[in-house]
Amino acid sequence: MRMVDVIEKKRSGGELTKTEISDMIEQYTAGDIPDYQMSALAMAVFFQGMTTDERVHLTQAMAASGDQVDLSGIEGVKVDKHSTGGVGDTTTLILAPLAASVGVPVAKMSGRGLGHTGGTIDKLEAINGFDVELDGDTFNRLVNENKAAVTGQSGNLTPADKKLYGLRDVTATVDSIPLIASSIMSKKLASGADAVVLDVKTGTGAFMKETKEARELAQAMVDIGNGAGRHTTAVISDMNQPLGYAVGNALEVKEAVETLKGEGPDDIFELCLALGSHMVVAAGLTETTEEAEERLREAVRSGKALETMKTFIAGQGGDPAVADDPEKLSSASYKKEVTAAEDGYVASIAADDIGTAASMLGAGRTTKESTIDLAAGIMLHKKIGDMVQKGEVLAVMHSSTENTEEAEAKIMSSYTIETQQTKPPQLLYDVIH
Repeated sequence: MRMVDVIEKKRSGGELTKTEISDMIEQYTAGDIPDYQMSALAMAVFFQGMTTDERVHLTQAMAASGDQVDLSGIEGVKVDKHSTGGVGDTTTLILAPLAASVGVPVAKMSGRGLGHTGGTIDKLEAINGFDVELDGDTFNRLVNENKAAVTGQSGNLTPADKKLYGLRDVTATVDSIPLIASSIMSKKLASGADAVVLDVKTGTGAFMKETKEARELAQAMVDIGNGAGRHTTAVISDMNQPLGYAVGNALEVKEAVETLKGEGPDDIFELCLALGSHMVVAAGLTETTEEAEERLREAVRSGKALETMKTFIAGQGGDPAVADDPEKLSSASYKKEVTAAEDGYVASIAADDIGTAASMLGAGRTTKESTIDLAAGIMLHKKIGDMVQKGEVLAVMHSSTENTEEAEAKIMSSYTIETQQTKPPQLLYDVIH
């Protein structure tokens, strides 16, 4: 295979074969194809796109470029869940024990966050003693015993994707649906799950700002997953305002506990029921999402979901008492209210700005080497459609320092208050099978 022939073929709108794609990824990973040629190929894909078969072959080749997790020792249909990212996205902390409580084997590999808050792994580390670095045997054992385990991404997973993503970032080819979808799904294939439920966000706090783009990405990932033999479903959900009220690591763990007690925010619970019901169906435990949703509701009502969370935490060395008393989680030494400057109704909240403000307070990383303040973050008190009076609390900042003026200004500017009431945005837009 000559790389120049592959570039020319794709540039001219041709369809690359499975062999051409697998050879290309293998040689690029080994360093035998230079970055300038792979950059040219990425730009050709950006303009010409890829067929579904090409996307499947690319995803499989990237998954095969490094280690692949073996979950064959786990009983049942292993189901993974992935979110394309948002602000206050606490769903994994809730869904892992919730789905496990009705019998779904949840074997999840998660990452650390680089942005407004930590990733799922960082959030779990807000629980004293929680071990996020599990070896393969321990990971499989815990899923068999407790139906749920979450571990950090380890080993040499999808090195081709890491190389290609770094190249796309500096060649203006990040915004390519085939490359985005293949990047996400290559990690899902390498992680070993039998089925994947995707939460594709759309709105101001999401990567895909428009619903049309989110639907296109969701369809691309579902096509890849199913084409690779994995039962894949995508739910398109709103991120035009933060999900729930908590933005920050320990704060989000507290909100997850409240949700499993049946006392959490309505939007988080509704989204978790939607995602969780598809996980239950994918695991083959029910035929319909309606029946699955009722099982999940009953698990919360009966307290089984909360008990499963305690077992899940204890299994990984954490203190299960936080599920009974979330106040045992770390707490910020400094809290300051952000108040409304006028009467009216909340018309919009710039979710990405709320995320930025949380990062300013220490809840996120600006570089990979940054240290997260697990207690830092923001608790929202008002969301879209809520009435506010001048001087009423919009949000409370949690920080280890009193130097919060910049974050406060960012929170204030993220809120738009108008005289006419605005209807809250729709939470669930579509389901792609």
